[in-house]
Amino acid sequence: MHSLFIDIETFSSTNLAKSGVYRYCEADDFEVLLFGYSVDGGPVNVIDLSGGKELPQRLRDALLDDSITKWAFNASFERICLSRYLGFPKGEYLNPASWRCTMIWSAYLGLPLSLEGVGAVLGLEKQKLSIGKNLIRFFCNPCNPTISNDGRTRNIGSDAPDKWEQFIEYNTRDVEAEVAIHQRLAKFPVPETVWDEYHLDQKINDRGVLLDPELVYQAIKMDELAKEEIVDRMRLLTEVENPNSVLQLKEWLSDNGLEMDSLGKKDVKAALVDTDSEMKEVLNLRLQLAKSSVRKYQAMENAVCSDGRARGMFQFYGANRTGRYSGRLIQVQNLPRNHIEDLEAARSLVKAGEYEALKILYDDVPDILSQLVRTAFIPKEGCTFIVSDFSAIEARVLSWIARERWREDVFANNGDIYCATASRMFHCVVEKHGENAHLRQKGKQAELACGYGGSTGALKAMGALESGMMEDELKSLVDAWRASNPNIVLFWRVAENAAISAVKDKIPVETHGLLFSYENGILFITLPSKRRLAYIKPRIEISRFGNEGLTYEGIGRAGKWERIETFGGKLVENCIQAISRDLLCYSMGKLEASGYHIVMHIHDEVIVEVKDAGALKTIENLMSEVPSWAEGLVLNAEGFGTSFYKKD
Repeated sequence: MHSLFIDIETFSSTNLAKSGVYRYCEADDFEVLLFGYSVDGGPVNVIDLSGGKELPQRLRDALLDDSITKWAFNASFERICLSRYLGFPKGEYLNPASWRCTMIWSAYLGLPLSLEGVGAVLGLEKQKLSIGKNLIRFFCNPCNPTISNDGRTRNIGSDAPDKWEQFIEYNTRDVEAEVAIHQRLAKFPVPETVWDEYHLDQKINDRGVLLDPELVYQAIKMDELAKEEIVDRMRLLTEVENPNSVLQLKEWLSDNGLEMDSLGKKDVKAALVDTDSEMKEVLNLRLQLAKSSVRKYQAMENAVCSDGRARGMFQFYGANRTGRYSGRLIQVQNLPRNHIEDLEAARSLVKAGEYEALKILYDDVPDILSQLVRTAFIPKEGCTFIVSDFSAIEARVLSWIARERWREDVFANNGDIYCATASRMFHCVVEKHGENAHLRQKGKQAELACGYGGSTGALKAMGALESGMMEDELKSLVDAWRASNPNIVLFWRVAENAAISAVKDKIPVETHGLLFSYENGILFITLPSKRRLAYIKPRIEISRFGNEGLTYEGIGRAGKWERIETFGGKLVENCIQAISRDLLCYSMGKLEASGYHIVMHIHDEVIVEVKDAGALKTIENLMSEVPSWAEGLVLNAEGFGTSFYKKD
């Protein structure tokens, strides 16, 4: 046996979608029902393990043998569930080093992150059976006791023998589909370096991060109190029966002379500018009531394991265009920022349950609870967090690969890129806290919006108008930024031409350290790290601007598989974000190899749990090292030590 393809079906009374697989497996009633497998891609067998039946010793040994590669679609589910089945202590799991995931392989090639989706796109002969959802709902989840089901709270095979046979067939087909995907993708192997990154990702997910239970509990309790008071106050002001109803509140606003199409955060804030007195208070209360970030405390409560650690929060290759990570469960990728200076005092009041004191000192309780979300993540006893992140990573990578030398010089001299950009745009000296300081914000807005071909629309999306800029000056800002960065502007055009040429002529084109090639219906962009970005079924079509443009098939904004239009700036954005992701993975590998335990990573930031707070400088230096493939790139990482996670 060299490889084992696995798919399992399980039961647990814990909600998998809300709690994640780590918490799911800890339920007392957790059970592996079916174990479907194929040895080396051969015939599929299914072993019925329901009712406490045992897995044959040969297969148990194979699961523990690191010389045998285990394959599954979303392999972390199988690995964690089987760790529990094999009797591993809570918090300990099968070594991920011998596991590989066909879902990750699919994502590497720009395919969907679902077995059903991949089968459909690849046109597999044996695809996932559509009856699966109903069967899983019937056998894998608790059921409500009724007269017709004799009051039972779960269904087992003997309750519906015909359905159980269908369930076995469903399990069989999933393994067959996994094997078929493996065979179909064999000509496009995932680099070993990416599998190494996946194994590190699994280790970080297994390790998890400690949560402050008292803070989480009290924050949920205080949020409920605050929401009750806000609703009562809004009801008093408006006489609306349910102030939390968008429809009812919009009707009240309309009756009082304010027509609003939406009560979204941005629209409410805009309306506040032109309102006063009672209506202003109602709109402010609406903002407080709609504060969604406190729901993350509930997500923490759902996901935390028995040892107090939250696990499984990071999805490797979650963004399959670039390979960047995405968030799961608590969604740490979009945590609210903290602005108040006395975080320690505020979190102490919350932990102590001092609701009235919190109200007196901070007025907007939901906002304070939102700002404290990050601080719920804490190091284990005797340790501290080192939070370290790259400085302007995407701007540095873009400058390096586009060969915009003046920008590289700014970074090499530890300069402020926003001031330097504004200086070139407005042909004057701009200092952060000195001469022409007011122009720095315009330089920052242009820098953030224009790097990937963005124009006035991108500036607006970045909040240019809200920051005080006038609409009639936006075009001139875009023009000034582009004039200051001619090599970056050239890079957009060259990248698009290279992609179009590779697809049209079927000949590889190399430029700016990137290789554009067309193979078997896929456009690949090989990055400096040798990792590849994939664009399925590329096609040259006339764009909405009347010139030749590139389209490909992929997952669109609505999460559906569709044809997507792209352009030079977007291709550059994909490459820059992908390279930045590769640098993060390289740094995380260096940190782990040096004995530092990563518990979280968010965008370009790494959180390390250490016993020695003096490790900060070493961690910063390790993150500032560049791999051999990024020679000449100037990286810089800065960090700080803290007793709870926060933004410095």
